[in-house]
Amino acid sequence: MFVAGIDAHTTYSVIAVVSNAGELVHRPARIPNSQPDRLLGLLEEFRPVEVVVETCPTWPWLFDLLQGSGIPFVLAHAKRLRAIADSTYKRDEVDAELLARMRLAGLIPQVHPKSIEQREQAVLIRNRAKLVRLRTAAAARIHSQLHHVGLHMARGHLLTRDGRRWVRSQAWPLLGPEQRLFIRMQWAIIGHISPMIRSLDKRIERMGKEVPAVALLRTIPGIGSYRALLIATETLPIDRFPKPAHLVSYAGLAPRSSQSGQRPIRHGSIPPGANRWLRGAFVRAVVSHIAHAPDSCLSRSYEQTRQRLGWQVARVATARRLARAVHAMLRTGEAWRH
Repeated sequence: MFVAGIDAHTTYSVIAVVSNAGELVHRPARIPNSQPDRLLGLLEEFRPVEVVVETCPTWPWLFDLLQGSGIPFVLAHAKRLRAIADSTYKRDEVDAELLARMRLAGLIPQVHPKSIEQREQAVLIRNRAKLVRLRTAAAARIHSQLHHVGLHMARGHLLTRDGRRWVRSQAWPLLGPEQRLFIRMQWAIIGHISPMIRSLDKRIERMGKEVPAVALLRTIPGIGSYRALLIATETLPIDRFPKPAHLVSYAGLAPRSSQSGQRPIRHGSIPPGANRWLRGAFVRAVVSHIAHAPDSCLSRSYEQTRQRLGWQVARVATARRLARAVHAMLRTGEAWRH
């Protein structure tokens, strides 16, 4: 048995092969990404071989290439590879060999490599999220100009027709020429982005119908097509989380405590290596769930925790309970019954 460590880059990959006994049997070699046959030919010499690659923008094509050839693929979490990340002497050849040796020592923090279908879903979800952030930023810049003249508008109201009419009738006389031009430009940006977001929402709706888990997740009050597809994309296959605690930890929702000699943990900080997309989905789903189902057991739990510990702790604690419920739903196939 051999282990190959690959330090992947945009134009080339550096590969080193180590035997099961820890002997370097192939010194690090740099292979252009335009020569995949050469990479496969090198690995064929050491069958059976397992390949280790750390997360980076170029890992998907390596995964597809090696999976098609029946070569086991291990994806390492780059942020948690402290031996490489904290190294003061970094070189591609060193990193490739170290990846292989860490795998032999059982020190690789693994990440589930998404399938082609899941990667397509992730691109769609992230595309929408980035457009929403751009629209929100444009709206925030308009709010800032309103604040300059002592006016305030409820969050989200600015994106409505009534909101725009209010700005023109109430704020326009108080704003200077440059401020009005600035606001008109931000409205133009919002007007350009909003149709794109609506188009992506339709694509998400169609794509979600092809994933059975999405229909299951949508039975939870407050979880719509977008958030259901996000959760399904980041959690499936659910069998890789044997217990609910594993999913809770993966989403960065598990409570933590400082250990001796470590930096103190800031309140509300996200654990290193946590899936931020999944954490955000669960936390925001709690807010929507409370609004849609104020009498559910989850909402009552939130209210009880909020009164004792405050809304910030209550939101994360309730998101933790929601993650456990989602784990049970996806494992059993049963709809929301709370």
